[in-house]
Amino acid sequence: MLLVTELLKWWYTAGLRQRAQKVSLRLDGTIDYFSMDLLIKTLFSPFRQISAGKVDGSLEVQLRAVVDKLFSRVIGAVVRIILLVVGCVTIALQIVLAVVVMILWVFVPLMPLIGLGLSVAGVKL
Repeated sequence: MLLVTELLKWWYTAGLRQRAQKVSLRLDGTIDYFSMDLLIKTLFSPFRQISAGKVDGSLEVQLRAVVDKLFSRVIGAVVRIILLVVGCVTIALQIVLAVVVMILWVFVPLMPLIGLGLSVAGVKL
């Protein structure tokens, strides 16, 4: 009987705390993986443009450089917006999964008692 009480004591104190820390670390890792703050800060930055410096030359060359830079910024914004959306969806799904995991963690020790009660009541699944 002492083993069961110690297990339940651990399950609802240290075990629950450890599970919550693991869920939090996984969520922090996902947020860090997608670098949401950096994506927002650099939303309209050029996308992998090597020659983004000042261009000297005729008006045609300068105009072409401006169009190239603008095109690169549009591509960069589109790619970053897609990554932001994918990151937000991933984080939302992880939050839902984390809530389910935490709820299941609380109810797992009660499952044998619930099963016993249902079987005594004659419920067939």
